[in-house]
Amino acid sequence: MDFHLPREITDYRDRIARFIETHILPLEADRASYDAHENIRIDLADELRAQARAEGLWCLQLKQETGGRGLGKVGMAVCYEEMNRSIFGPVIFNSAAPDDGNMMVLEAVATPEQKQRWLAPIVDGKVRSAFAMTEPAPGSGSDPSMMLTRAERKGDRYVISGRKWYITGAAEASHFILMARTSDDPRRGLTAFMFHKDQPGWRIERRIDIMGPEEHGGHCELVFDGLEVPVDDVLMGEGDGLKVTQIRLGPARLTHCMRWLGLSKRCVEIARAYASERHAFGELLAKRESVQMMLGDLAMRIEIGRLLVMKAAWELDQGSYARKEVSMAKVHVANLLHDAADVAIQINGARGYSKDTVLEWIYRYARQARLVDGADEVHKMVLSRFLEKEERTFWQWPDEQLRNS
Repeated sequence: MDFHLPREITDYRDRIARFIETHILPLEADRASYDAHENIRIDLADELRAQARAEGLWCLQLKQETGGRGLGKVGMAVCYEEMNRSIFGPVIFNSAAPDDGNMMVLEAVATPEQKQRWLAPIVDGKVRSAFAMTEPAPGSGSDPSMMLTRAERKGDRYVISGRKWYITGAAEASHFILMARTSDDPRRGLTAFMFHKDQPGWRIERRIDIMGPEEHGGHCELVFDGLEVPVDDVLMGEGDGLKVTQIRLGPARLTHCMRWLGLSKRCVEIARAYASERHAFGELLAKRESVQMMLGDLAMRIEIGRLLVMKAAWELDQGSYARKEVSMAKVHVANLLHDAADVAIQINGARGYSKDTVLEWIYRYARQARLVDGADEVHKMVLSRFLEKEERTFWQWPDEQLRNS
């Protein structure tokens, strides 16, 4: 196995690192840089996004013909990790959720006409987008088969009614991908629709307050009471909604992990810096065995997470859905992020609990990681089913001969 990275990828990684260090990290320490929801102010973000684009660091995840650099998932794993050294990083490079996942799925399955209308403006940074799938109980959460939002075809359009909630970015989004039920078929009962914020027949009921800092546009509850979507704005085809979710959500879960690794490393960075300068009982914290054990454990777990993410990224680049690999990475890295923030706060003491560092921001943000894109328990159930099906081959390395046969 060759773990060396192509020079192109390391070049992008190093350029991103310089951009983060020079232009973004200084903003974190200035409270004036934050909006009311604890994210970077949009006007500041727009200035930095223009600069990142001018430096060729824009939409690296997309194909060149779409407006990106075609790095593939392995290259994204390297670069996304570096982007999220800063809490403000991903959005500056147009690599933040939910736009990131929406762009990738539209690039993969939209028609040329749909790409021009729905994808290109997101790539250009002119609009933001949202993915509307999760519903209040008894509707769909981790189980899409429970979806209650319905779309009824009437002539050349569908009329949609229902309710969604915790829709990330909805308050700032112009382009939406909406999942709705078009039949009761267990495999082909869902369909993906695209609509614009200015279309009538829907509304934002409320922006839901959460315990952590928010993405731009928050997490909103949406009500659909007669939204009409033309047939031309169906993504793939009627009944292909589950396929759309598989194509979108697997890579999106993994890109979360890529970014969370960057935040985990930042926690260790802050903890190490403080431990190297803070004395207690006549000795630097960094010299204490208890602190060394905490930091050493985090370093090991971060590297395990990086290997899991890179294995899943490689599988995706080979054309696999990598469901097993993505689930393992998702569970491990989500828990790692929470623990990295917790340990870093413990080492920093009262300073870590204050807003003098970004640790408390990361800590509150980290709690959602074990819930979004499938709770830990759901992913562990998925892994158990793979184990039951594959038995000892669950741990088998890919075979070059079989791959080429």
